[in-house]
Amino acid sequence: MQHTATEPQRLIVAITGASGAVYGLRLLQVLQQNPQVETHLLISEAGVLNIHQETGLRRKDVEAFADVVHPVRDIGASIASGSFLSHGMVIAPCSMKTLASVAHGMADNLISRAADVVLKERRRLVLMVRETPFNLAHLRNMTAVTEMGGIIFPPLPGFYHRPSSIDEMIDHTTGRVLDLFNIPHQLTPRWQGMHGADNSRS
Repeated sequence: MQHTATEPQRLIVAITGASGAVYGLRLLQVLQQNPQVETHLLISEAGVLNIHQETGLRRKDVEAFADVVHPVRDIGASIASGSFLSHGMVIAPCSMKTLASVAHGMADNLISRAADVVLKERRRLVLMVRETPFNLAHLRNMTAVTEMGGIIFPPLPGFYHRPSSIDEMIDHTTGRVLDLFNIPHQLTPRWQGMHGADNSRS
C-alpha cells in the first residue's frame, strides 16, 4: 500500500466481549505514545461490559487512549469503506461471535464490516481470539479467516523470557502484535538464542 511521508499509519483497534480486554487497552496505551500511528477504536457492547469487569474502567476511560472513536453500529463510518486507507486492524480480544461474523462475511456491525474491508483490500487483519477449549466450529472459523488472509493470534503467553509479572506477559504479547505491523516498540527484549547475544561462532 502506498502512503505519503506525512500520512499517519492508521490502525483500527476493536475490543469485543471476550476475556482479555487488557490486550486492547495496552495496545492503545502504547500506540498513543507513537505520533506516527493514528488509532481508530471500536468497542462492542459486550466489550464495554467486559472492560469494566476486568479492569474497572469505563468506556470513556478507554476511548481517551484513541485518536478516533467510531460507534459500533455506525455502518456509514469512514472505516467501513475500502477507500479509507489503513494499515490494517486488530481485534483484541476477539470473541467467538465476532470470529464467526468475520469468517462468514456477515458485516452485521462496524467491527465485522471493518474487518471485511481489511480482508477484501488485502490489508493485515489480526484476531486475538480468546476462548478455551475450542470446539470444531471455532476451529473451522479460524481456518476460514486464515484462508482469507487473516492472522489468528491467540494471546498465549511465552515463558522463555522468564516474565516476573502479568504486565510483562501482556507486554510480550502486545509487542508481538505490533511486530506484525512493523511498529517499533520497546515492550520486551528480543530473543538472542539460548545462550544470549554472546553465542557466536569462533
